[in-house]
Amino acid sequence: MLIDWTSIALQIYDKIKAKVSMMDFKPTLWAIMVWNSKASLRYIKQKKKWAEYTGINFKLLELESDISEKKLLKHIEKFNEDDNISGYIVQLPLPKHIDEQKVIDAIKPEKDVDWFHPINQWKILIWDKSGLAPCTPAWVIKILKSLDIEFHWMIACVIGRSNIVWKPVTALLINKWATVITCNSSTPHLSDFTKKADIVVVAVWKPELLKENMLKKWSIIIDVWFTVVDDKIYWDAQTDSIDKAWHKITPVPGWVWPLTVAMLLKNTFKAHKNQIKEKK
Repeated sequence: MLIDWTSIALQIYDKIKAKVSMMDFKPTLWAIMVWNSKASLRYIKQKKKWAEYTGINFKLLELESDISEKKLLKHIEKFNEDDNISGYIVQLPLPKHIDEQKVIDAIKPEKDVDWFHPINQWKILIWDKSGLAPCTPAWVIKILKSLDIEFHWMIACVIGRSNIVWKPVTALLINKWATVITCNSSTPHLSDFTKKADIVVVAVWKPELLKENMLKKWSIIIDVWFTVVDDKIYWDAQTDSIDKAWHKITPVPGWVWPLTVAMLLKNTFKAHKNQIKEKK
């Protein structure tokens, strides 16, 4: 069975839209873009489109790719202090002469709607719900919840090695009382672990790593990312080989961005509400 992600995304957008429509002071989301790659531009367009749909103001600051790290940090400092900005993102990747971690660390955690700041990452690990949510991992959980599963009966295998997907997905599943196995693309005898799992989340940027013969029957597969080889897109799971009669799987391509953007806007709305509370 293919998982219907469109209805999940639209439910999130429509809930935000309804809440924003009742506000006098609307949330504002800014994006800072230094490196205008094609992928970044597509992603920015998605953010603008759905922000406008929900009634959230969207603004874009485009900077030259040769901007100095010092000047970029100055912009971030201004964004941190501007009460009219609910939340903002610095679109990654950044040019090589800029230290990405230094930039991430400079973002005010309360406005870090992308959820990259170490303080927000740390809060997930200690079950502190006051911080903003990791966008991609949050929709992974949202999809699984939509399937009405009992997490505490589930074994989940999370395959990856990143701070923005693999670690937080692992933490969120642990917080839901699932039994979690963590692996990476170099894990020896990977299928020994995936065959035990009721849920497999794969985010390794390795073409068609996960195949039908590596899966337990009736398992749920969440395929998070893809790799482009010779202008052809390959997802982490070999979708064509996986029997849809036996498994529930996220369809590819095209579904990752809308759900990530939905969670980004949800974070923006939460950040906006938190700032209003602080002012009061």
